[in-house]
Amino acid sequence: QVQLVESGGGLVQPGGSLRLSCAASGSRYMVYAMGWYRQAPGKQRELVATISSGGSTKNYPDSVKGRFTISRDNAKNTVYLQMDSLKPEDTAVYYCNTYPPSPVDWGQGTQVTVSS
Repeated sequence: QVQLVESGGGLVQPGGSLRLSCAASGSRYMVYAMGWYRQAPGKQRELVATISSGGSTKNYPDSVKGRFTISRDNAKNTVYLQMDSLKPEDTAVYYCNTYPPSPVDWGQGTQVTVSS
């Protein structure tokens, strides 16, 4: 079982940037594709970025493409999400998980609030 701890969220003004981190434990982490997900109040959780186990393949939905960048450092067992040009509609709790997600590996998430 992989344990995941997200950090780096906060309050930011529209147009600002944040960098989220996801620290993973577990010896099998390097074989997993990983994803960042978010859930806004009253909405279903949605996928915002994926990265292959080696880091060479990345995918984003249109809603964040060109603004968000996923990366990983397998030596540090960490996945990152660089978020630029943030919009109020990006406000949500952000989670990382394997891709596809493991139902038992959801962490606490990190809150991102975009507001002036």
